[in-house]
This record gives sequence, C-alpha cells and structure tokens, in this order.
Amino acid sequence: MSLASWFRWNEPPSRISQRNPTEMVVETLMMELSWQIKQAEKQQRERENEYRKIKTGVDYGWLVSYPKHNYDISQGERLQLEDMCTKIHPSYCGPVIVRFRQVVAEYEPEAQEVSRLFRSVLQEAAEKIKEEEEAKKLARQWNTKNRTSLSLATFKSRSRISPFISDIKTISEDVERGTQPTRRVWSMPEFRNTK
Repeated sequence: MSLASWFRWNEPPSRISQRNPTEMVVETLMMELSWQIKQAEKQQRERENEYRKIKTGVDYGWLVSYPKHNYDISQGERLQLEDMCTKIHPSYCGPVIVRFRQVVAEYEPEAQEVSRLFRSVLQEAAEKIKEEEEAKKLARQWNTKNRTSLSLATFKSRSRISPFISDIKTISEDVERGTQPTRRVWSMPEFRNTK
C-alpha cells in the first residue's frame, strides 16, 4: 500500500458541488437566520449587562461566562422555514437577506422574535415573486392576444372600402383641387357667391 493512496494525493481536485440552486438558497437563508439569532442573543446580553451595571453600579461582566448559543428554534419551525425558503427564487436570495437585515436593524428584536421576523420577510418575498409571475403571465397573454388581433386587423383593413378613393365626384373634391365645380343637377338650387 503506497503512501499516496493513503493521503489521496493522486485524486483530481474536486469540483464545486453540483447541488441544486434551491438547496443553496435554503442553506444560505437558514445560515443568515442562525447568525441573526446569535447576534440578537449577543445584543440581549449586552443590554442586560448595561442594565445590571446601571442598577448595581459595579461591572461584574468579566466574571460572567455565557454559553455560546442559548436559543434555538424548534425543529418543526425550522422545517416550516426551510419549506418557505424553497419558494424563494435564487435571484431573490440576496434581496431577501438585505431586507431581513433591515428589518432586524429596525426592530432590534430579541432572539425569540427573530424567526418571526424572518418568516414575515419570506412571506413578503414570496408574495412579491407571485405578483411578478402573474404580471409576466399577463404580459405574455397580452402579447399573444395583440399578435392575433393585429393580424385580424390587417386582414380586415385590406377588405375595407376606402371612402377617399371613389369614382363619385363631390363638391368638396373640386374645392380642394381649386377647380370650378361642374353644374349640379340636384334638387336644391345652386348658390354662388359673386364678387
């Protein structure tokens, strides 16, 4: 047994994982959620320390050791959030994260409230995606409807009688050309303006 096979030096470098884009979106969004929960916990601890310092007047923060990660969402809620994340198109992943960070910065929630804010941002994004898909669908229907109606309109216009092209002589045509009208043979008398 050679040493090279033991360390796998002869293997070609592995390619970027061939994962589904939906899986990557879910993983990215859930990582953002867990990071925001940790940040909310950290801010909550800092607020408690400040309150304790103001209340007692003494800083014992250097004595206190906190666990790394205290709060975690339930498994059922995690599955629901992952299911909601699958409905987010990969092109919306970045805007969803930006919106989620804005909401967290605006409300400064506690760790328990972060998942609810995340859910509301996901619902908002899903509704926006649905509206855009419906708008695209209507636009496609409109374009196909216009194509058929335009073809019918051109067909109808070819078969119409044009009122400007006729063999019937009218007075207005003579006036437009600047010629003297021919004598009318109608039942009404002819009035001429004499100069």
